[in-house]
Amino acid sequence: MNKAEKTRQFIVKMTAPVFNEKGYTGTSLNDMTNATGLTKGSIYGNFANKDEVALACFDFNLKKVGTIIRQEMDKKDTCRDKLLVYVHVYQNFLKHPFPAGGCPILNTAIEADDTHPLLKQKAADAVIAWKGLIAGLIEKGIAAGEFSEDVNSEQVALTMIATIEGCIMIAKLTGKINYRNSIMQSVEKMINEL
Repeated sequence: MNKAEKTRQFIVKMTAPVFNEKGYTGTSLNDMTNATGLTKGSIYGNFANKDEVALACFDFNLKKVGTIIRQEMDKKDTCRDKLLVYVHVYQNFLKHPFPAGGCPILNTAIEADDTHPLLKQKAADAVIAWKGLIAGLIEKGIAAGEFSEDVNSEQVALTMIATIEGCIMIAKLTGKINYRNSIMQSVEKMINEL
């Protein structure tokens, strides 16, 4: 890896938490220079503009969440237990190295839905990929006889994602951990009834 690539990675690593907490609009160039200790010229010498930094930061934050989920799923044998990882991780997210600011999909979707088409597309692609992962696990579980054959894998996947993202939003908005736990119990029940 050359020096320019290392500098780009450093900028992304240091500004990713800022973008995830403050959003695209709320993150200023000053925030980026403060987070990195670099000058404006150093940042924009490595990235064409703020959009490019923000898109790279979204990818970085999303990868961080994906890595947590994959590592926990790798410890499980059954499809049901792999799906239940979502419950355990999101109920105990403080025990995992989640990105500062919480879920990058939720944060980006809320801010970018009407204001930033490229970030909106990144968030939409992330949801579609997440849906595919969950639906794939359900299909594998159906084939293995773990789940009922009449389960609509896409419907369950979308419902799980909507419930998890809604759970994060409600808990973050209200500051009530018991709300998060109650909602995640519903996700757990849904998985156990497949």
